[in-house]
Parts: sequence; C-alpha cells; structure tokens
Amino acid sequence: MAVAGKNGGARRGCFITLEGGEGAGKSTQARMLAERLSLRGLECVTTREPGGSPHAEELRAVLLSGAVASLGPMAEALLFAAARVDHLDHTIRPALARGAYVICDRFADSTRAYQGALGNIDPRLILALEAVTVGATRPDLTLMLDLPAEVGLARARARRGGGATDRFESEGVEFHRGLRSSFLDIAAGEPSRCFVIDASGTPAGIAESIWVVVERRLLAPRPPGGSFKSTAAKPADGRRDDVRQDPQNQQDPQERVKA
Repeated sequence: MAVAGKNGGARRGCFITLEGGEGAGKSTQARMLAERLSLRGLECVTTREPGGSPHAEELRAVLLSGAVASLGPMAEALLFAAARVDHLDHTIRPALARGAYVICDRFADSTRAYQGALGNIDPRLILALEAVTVGATRPDLTLMLDLPAEVGLARARARRGGGATDRFESEGVEFHRGLRSSFLDIAAGEPSRCFVIDASGTPAGIAESIWVVVERRLLAPRPPGGSFKSTAAKPADGRRDDVRQDPQNQQDPQERVKA
C-alpha cells in the first residue's frame, strides 16, 4: 500500500537492510520484522542478496557455488553488482515507488565487507561501483546484526545440518572475525544509517531490540520543535545501551541494542 505524502500523493516507501556475518539470523529477523510491520497495515516486501529477482537468483547460484572464486574478489564484486542492478530494477525500486517497506537480507554493505575489506579491493573502487549500481536507492536504515564469528559459524552449521557449505561459509574463522570487524567499521562510519544489534540472544529478544530501533527511527512522529528522547534497553546485568532516535544524532556502534 502506498503511503500518502503531504499533498495527498504517494511517497517513496522505506528501505531497511540487515547485515552481518554468517549465522547472525538476518533472514529470520527480516521475516519477523515484516510480520510486525504488516500488523500496522503496511505493505512489506522481503528480499535478499545476492538474488531477489529472477536473473539475480541465477547469479546467486553461480556466486555461492564458488565457481567465480578462482577469478578473484574483483570478479565477484562485478557479478554481485550485476545481480544488484537487476534486483533494484525489478524488485526494490518498484516496491519503494508504491510506498512499500522493503526489507533486504544483505545489500551493498556486504560487498564493502566481503569483497572490499577482506578481498583487499581499493575502497574507492568499491564505492565507485556502488555509486553506479545503487545510485540514489540507499537504505533508510541498516541493522547490523553482530555476534562472535565462532557463534555465527556454529549456528550456520546447525542450520544446514549435514549439507555442504557455500562459498563464504567455507572460509576459516579468521576470515569471519575480519568480516565482523568490517561490518562494525561500516557502522562506525555511517552512524545515522547503521544501528548495531546484539544478535547473541534469542530470536524473539533480537526481534524486540530491532523493533525498538525501527519504531522510533522510522515509525514514530517527531515531536514538534524537538527531537526524540533516548530510551534504553536494559540487559540482564543492568547496564544501559542507549539508542538515539533523532536521525541527526549519532550512535556509537559499540552501544549495541541488547536483546
């Protein structure tokens, strides 16, 4: 459903991305968030990368099979970009144009982390490729699901049972530790867009932490003449982890929202 703008016309929907390492629970949290937004009468589109459109799903199969790995990170980055163009053109932009909330499991930050930081591609080249591919269609909110690499890999193993690992799950633990650091660096660099969520808790607890951010960052009206007061999620040990709600404010990525 389209969202009414000031002059009665439809305005662009909201674009939410979930990022993080393997086993962080991104797809589960995307589904749970969509269900909760739908209860508000909002149209939600859940999607993923690589994939999310017919041609992008074909490229997903190639990328995750590892067939491109021998060509190096730059070749992978170019194929991810090609998949992203199709995904944006056929899924994301049409949904945003009609006022839907688009919730995407991975987006351009994953290319920055996997192929850029860990693939040692010049960040300027990654950002230039992103500018051409993504253009103005950038996330309104990015939720960085953070947990230790060892925990995430254990979850990923349990999820697939005896199935084969994909291209990235098969990397060693040091790769995944570096990946975690890369995502936290991205969050530190764009604190008005990115919120770090502690993903070590239960799915229900993590979902509630996400909802605190989404509700106040995207859904709650701004008080006249002022900004939102910070509220705190209180973990079991009684410490406070403040979530700043004003988009002009900045969040320390180490001040995680705790489940």
